[in-house]
Amino acid sequence: MLLAHDPDDVRAAEEPLLAAGAPLMDRAAFALAVRTAHVLRAARGRVAGAHVVLLVGAGSNGGDALHAGARLARRGVRVTALLAAPRVHAGGLAALAAAHGRVVRVDDPAPDGVVPDVAGLLASADVVLDGLLGIGARGGGVRGAGGALVTALAGARSAAGRPLVVAVDVPSGIGVADGTATGAVVHADLTVTFGAAKPGLLLPPAAAAAGAVETVDIGLTLPGRPAVARLETADAADLWPVPGGTAQKYSRGVLGVVAGSAAYPGAAVLSVSGALGAGVGMVRYVGAAGPQVLAAHPEVVVGEGRVQAWVLGSGVAPDDDAQRDRVRTALAHAVAHGEPAVVDAGALDLLPARVPPHVVLTPHAGELATLLQARGDDADRADVEAAPLAHARRAHELTGATVLLKGAVTVVVGPHGAVYAQADAPAWLATAGAGDVLGGVLGAALAGRAADAADDPTLPAALAAVAALVHGRAAHEANPGGPVAASDVARAVPAVVRALVAG
Repeated sequence: MLLAHDPDDVRAAEEPLLAAGAPLMDRAAFALAVRTAHVLRAARGRVAGAHVVLLVGAGSNGGDALHAGARLARRGVRVTALLAAPRVHAGGLAALAAAHGRVVRVDDPAPDGVVPDVAGLLASADVVLDGLLGIGARGGGVRGAGGALVTALAGARSAAGRPLVVAVDVPSGIGVADGTATGAVVHADLTVTFGAAKPGLLLPPAAAAAGAVETVDIGLTLPGRPAVARLETADAADLWPVPGGTAQKYSRGVLGVVAGSAAYPGAAVLSVSGALGAGVGMVRYVGAAGPQVLAAHPEVVVGEGRVQAWVLGSGVAPDDDAQRDRVRTALAHAVAHGEPAVVDAGALDLLPARVPPHVVLTPHAGELATLLQARGDDADRADVEAAPLAHARRAHELTGATVLLKGAVTVVVGPHGAVYAQADAPAWLATAGAGDVLGGVLGAALAGRAADAADDPTLPAALAAVAALVHGRAAHEANPGGPVAASDVARAVPAVVRALVAG
């Protein structure tokens, strides 16, 4: 599991070590230099003779960049440091000078009035190390001379993505704690982060600026629970419901699906397909799309009956009074009897004022904005997309539900501070019907562990994150590197689950 800790917790963990004289910057700079050397070797075959440009701000990240630059210079790398602040880390600057690195000030005009050719220096670099801002940054982009460097770097990058950019701890300009990304933000190919990942490296939209994330152990002991978690294969395998030797269809979970309509039968078919592919014991379908569901999946039972979990709302139109009444009835039953429920699309506006956390909402940004507006919040789709975590958390606070906010990075918020950020899907998964499949996959996971979800209010959030992982990997499995349709994703789910539980 990849865990991200709040910047304040990271600083608190650093303080006693720094007071005791622990060489944290030396450890960080060494790791940064090693990883930069790996990037250079992969890009050009050798380290010596490369050109590395450092973007240096006033804080410790600038010091890390300078010390790493000094190490690289001693390996035959031509290093140029662009100083964006009048005062930078003195020890790092001295180390770079001793290693014969070049220093160029860009925070003020040179005494002779000569303006350095920043664009040319950046364009000639093999790798740029971004050390402008640190973990205290609250978003809003980089300003001043540093902001000009960020703009120049964006302009200098070629269509082939060169120079490569390595961020020091965090990409400069992002909201480190909340994942926001407005203004001048460095877009890195690799972020080398120290001690622990930071929330902004996992959360959208800032996660898109981080590139690949590598965490370096510098000896920190971090207190408290993580701010954000990202599940990986072993975590997902531990959470996924797997039948035992004495299992039968009822003990494996029966999922009720109230989705689709005569006008939109595809949503019902796709939801059921996702659930069956994920391994649910049985599906009961309730609604007018029964003939289409049975044509696609004759194993489905059409009609009401006992279930362990529900999928509600996909493809339910606002004017479909009969199906909306079925959704209301099922949702009321789920709340009253402790049955987990996935509430999507056409069921979101039927949500009671408060629900327990075993009710999982699965909106996209526009649907979440509508839900918040109905509860008195002034938020539109752009607001949600700019700060997904804040708005998903607000929806959880207002409703009590677990909230899965769909997007390029899926954000899940549950009770007791549970936050997950899953980035398992290709961009090709942004396609009609994909959310219906996700609802079915999540419904199957909840049905298979319904009793556990009733006992542990944080489990639905973890299962929602697992469902996002399986769903995203199924899109890759369906057509690696290429376009997929939602039905392709549903067909790929069994193979993903098989690989997951096989370890």
